Amino acid sequence: MINNIIFLITTLLLLHPESHAQNTANVVKLTLSDVVTMAIQQSPSIKNHQNRNVNNYWRWKNFQANFRPQLRLSGDLPNYQVSNEPITQPDGSIEFRQISQLRTTADLALTQIIPQTGTTIYGASSLYRVQDYNKNTIEWSGSPFYIGFEQPLFAYNWWKWSRMTEPLIYEEAQKQYVESVERVSLYAARRFFSYLRIQTNYNLAANNLKNSEDNLKIAEVKRKLGKISENDFSRIQLSVLNAKKALNNSSMDLKNADFELKSYIGMNQDTQIALTVPLEMSLFYIDPDLALQQTLENRKEGPEFERRLIEADRDLTRAKRNTGLSTTLRGSYGTSKNAFSLSDVYQETEKQQTLRLTLNIPILDWGKSASAVKLAESRRELVLYDVAREKLDFEREVVVQVEQFNLLKDQLETVREADKVAENGYQIALKRFQNGEISITDLNISLSERETAKRDYISSIRDYWESYYYLRILTLYDFELNDKILYSNPSLSPN
Repeated sequence: MINNIIFLITTLLLLHPESHAQNTANVVKLTLSDVVTMAIQQSPSIKNHQNRNVNNYWRWKNFQANFRPQLRLSGDLPNYQVSNEPITQPDGSIEFRQISQLRTTADLALTQIIPQTGTTIYGASSLYRVQDYNKNTIEWSGSPFYIGFEQPLFAYNWWKWSRMTEPLIYEEAQKQYVESVERVSLYAARRFFSYLRIQTNYNLAANNLKNSEDNLKIAEVKRKLGKISENDFSRIQLSVLNAKKALNNSSMDLKNADFELKSYIGMNQDTQIALTVPLEMSLFYIDPDLALQQTLENRKEGPEFERRLIEADRDLTRAKRNTGLSTTLRGSYGTSKNAFSLSDVYQETEKQQTLRLTLNIPILDWGKSASAVKLAESRRELVLYDVAREKLDFEREVVVQVEQFNLLKDQLETVREADKVAENGYQIALKRFQNGEISITDLNISLSERETAKRDYISSIRDYWESYYYLRILTLYDFELNDKILYSNPSLSPN
């Protein structure tokens, strides 16, 4: 009887690692919050999301730069040419002459886009130098200053539409980054609870083996005394073999879970860890209306739906503008001068004026223009339908997830009470066993009920936290702090 009591007390300690925490100095104890934080800060997955966010940031900066004045210097420095060229004579005939020239050109231009109208305006200065080696002469030509514009008429204005879509694309990217970080949190939580589940199974397998071996020792004594049948003795022997097999499988699963968790959160594989079961938590109710409101405000689907509708209108407009009359009006005004010295180019200059209207009128295209417009109209209608349907499905997913979370909250309270009841029942059974009122079989049944309740409790905790992290992904809202979830990208932080 004394041996059985000692064995049972040892079993209880092994089944609950939190009651005999490792005393090894180098063991790192990790909570769920610790694992999630480490995954956000140093996991390989977060680095990938940060790099994507950096790419989107510089795409946005590059787009903004298109609308700022652009100053460019261009030219040929130098352009040396020795060849036979056809030269038109005063009477219209053509003669081939050997050309030996060094030409140098330079143009300095300041351009600005007016996105509302698609107009390009510019101010520029140019200089042209020709050195003729055959005649041994140098000539200069230049336009000290001139301004001009280029205005498409009845054409598709890319600048106007891009100013409507690109800000939405950038907003999507920023919200996608926050969502990606939250997904890293969810995956870290899943690996945390997977490790806990496997660790629990390993502890149960180890204690089942010890229980079976102790039972076998007792059975061997009873066999010598003739107090046990050969059939019962064989069953106990088989239970030992099965327990060893289960322990080996659990040991392999535990090693794999340990490797996966450390790899995901970016922890050294040589570090020994011990996970703390998140038993202490504050349960709260989530208002479906609040969750839906935050979803529409914070998720990337909001600007994405808006962008897709704008792009549908944009594509229809482009189809109409590109299949009809298109014209471009160009004009410039400035000064110019030819001279044999550089200084004379900028003295007593002459006026330089241009005005040109370019037309492109389709006359016969065998229905190409009409079919292109009809295709764009059809695609626009399809986008309108898809966006409306996807929006309803997305909103329904949020409401359903909130309802499930609130049910899990109630379920967690129930299994927590069941765990307390099973714990009390086991303590009563243990005292009765010590008093000799019940058999070891009855005590093992109570122990099994206790451990089943504990596993159910841990499983419910896992379901609760995974559902909570998934709700954070759907809403990008912290319901504990009552605030929107925001993450800065350290790759974009100033040094």
